[in-house]
Amino acid sequence: MSRSIKKGVYVDEKLMKKVGKLKVGDKTVIKTWARASTITPEMLGFTFGVHNGKIHIPVFITEDMVGHKLGEFSLTRKFVRHGGRMQREIEAAARQKEIEAAQTAKAETTEKKTE
Repeated sequence: MSRSIKKGVYVDEKLMKKVGKLKVGDKTVIKTWARASTITPEMLGFTFGVHNGKIHIPVFITEDMVGHKLGEFSLTRKFVRHGGRMQREIEAAARQKEIEAAQTAKAETTEKKTE
């Protein structure tokens, strides 16, 4: 547990003030840098632009996110895949499977139309 029960959860006051001004279901994106702020039930249905160090990533708050931190849904690091010949072969095989699946699906839909 990151904070003691005595202190309670951390919620940024400015953020709660912004949430209080808006109506539930409003599509306005609330920009915030408070990644350490805990998601509360009052935040349900709002979209937050959580800063990841470079840009604001839109995060729509749902019921299962309550209790987590805003920063958990705005990743700060981007995974750049490992390279090499083996990786290229794996990706080529995956692309080929996708193409074959799309062709079979297309063939099935044309058969249904002719029936």
